[in-house]
Amino acid sequence: MADIAFLLLVFFLVTTEIDIDEGINVALPPWSDVPPPPVELNDKNTLTVLINSRNQLLVEEELDDVDNLRKRTIEFLSNNGQNPELSNSPQEAVVSFKGDVGTSYDTYIQVYNELRGAYNDLRNDLTRKKTNGRVARFSDLDRATRDSILIEEIKFALPIRLSEAEPTKLGK
Repeated sequence: MADIAFLLLVFFLVTTEIDIDEGINVALPPWSDVPPPPVELNDKNTLTVLINSRNQLLVEEELDDVDNLRKRTIEFLSNNGQNPELSNSPQEAVVSFKGDVGTSYDTYIQVYNELRGAYNDLRNDLTRKKTNGRVARFSDLDRATRDSILIEEIKFALPIRLSEAEPTKLGK
């Protein structure tokens, strides 16, 4: 009986998989010993997004809902100087995202997904325009056309400038 119990224990230990959190997949810029040049940011070219410890979202110091975040971010990024209170161009626009140490993981991921989704939506729209509707999504562009020049052109027109600050205690 003890041998059978031991064999069952070994069997379950060998066949069981343990879930491991893999984190968020983000491509970081290459490492360099040379310090980056100082960046002069105009406040109107920075969209500030904060999440406090109660999972409340503050966009430009105004209480807002996660459901509105993608729309506001797209409006900010695609302004092209039309509204004097929003960014001059997508190349100059920076989205600054900061959470509180008490922010829930779920809320943080929801906000992060909406911010990245805004960039993806804009890139998808530009991809459709540049390919006359042949390619619907930017992520499919490489497989569909193998046009690296067009890919770089879209990346230059809509660079992902999402600044994630280290979480701090923002207050309640």
